[in-house]
Amino acid sequence: MKNLHDADYRAAIVKRLEALRPDSERKWGTMSVDQMLWHCNDAMALSLGELAIPPGKPPLPPRLLKFVVLNLPWGKNAPTNPAFVAKQHYDFAVERTRCLQLVERLASRELGGKWPDHPTFGCMTGPQVSRLHAKHLNHHLVQFGV
Repeated sequence: MKNLHDADYRAAIVKRLEALRPDSERKWGTMSVDQMLWHCNDAMALSLGELAIPPGKPPLPPRLLKFVVLNLPWGKNAPTNPAFVAKQHYDFAVERTRCLQLVERLASRELGGKWPDHPTFGCMTGPQVSRLHAKHLNHHLVQFGV
């Protein structure tokens, strides 16, 4: 399974992030490219324990939802935790730089180490976190055509 700890896959994600432009147009959804980067960044910061959000009420039991999110394809316009919905615009260059840094910080963490619990999915292992963010970044990079 693809994950951010796979050096080749991570390099491909980084290359795609670097191909984004401030005027990159979305193929679906409502976020602008700067908002998408902020959204992905906060999700990674949460998994690194650098951000806390209130637990939400998931539409499925957490273990089942985690299985679905990690293993099934994601559709366009999937529901987003309100804490990750951008309510303003952000500096594209700042958010892309932050994204590249977060990818590297996440990938440098020990897969077998302790990872913070997720407010929606509960206990997450390193491989699950790495896969989640690889899949999340890929989803949004496809959304913006890179």
